[in-house]
Amino acid sequence: MIRKIVKYGDPVLETPTDPITDFSDPVLKDLVEDMFDTMYSAKGVGLAAPQVGIPLQLTVIDVSAGEDPSQKLVLINPKITGREGSQTGEEGCLSIPGFREDVTRAKKATVQAVNLEGAPIEVTGEDLLARAMQHEIDHLHGVLFLSHLSPLKRDLIRRKIKKLVKAGDW
Repeated sequence: MIRKIVKYGDPVLETPTDPITDFSDPVLKDLVEDMFDTMYSAKGVGLAAPQVGIPLQLTVIDVSAGEDPSQKLVLINPKITGREGSQTGEEGCLSIPGFREDVTRAKKATVQAVNLEGAPIEVTGEDLLARAMQHEIDHLHGVLFLSHLSPLKRDLIRRKIKKLVKAGDW
């Protein structure tokens, strides 16, 4: 089921999320499936639970955008345990549609998390996967990619969004 993606301005996007402790609940598996469906429908490569209005430490990522099922990644209660190097590249967010800016992040990132069965996993990604993991884990801490921009760029985007809201287009 495709869920509605919450847009910038909704407090759930800037609120730290709660850890998941119950892995036996079938609702969790349904939520993960819905999040993949929603992400693919929106042409994204990552989606965090707060982006569908659910304040839990859960994110789904697929840097192949649905082309390679082996690339599907579910991260529950993730923590970044290592970062190496630096990359700057264009980044956008499904919750801030229409806005893209260059963001600098680690080129390589290692994440410890749990999978859908509650088993510990460790994932190391480079380039786009590293960027996606960092972006989505930021969401779980209530941090949007706008926080990584200069105050001037951030303010410009916020003003444009306010105009869109006022015009009823957001």
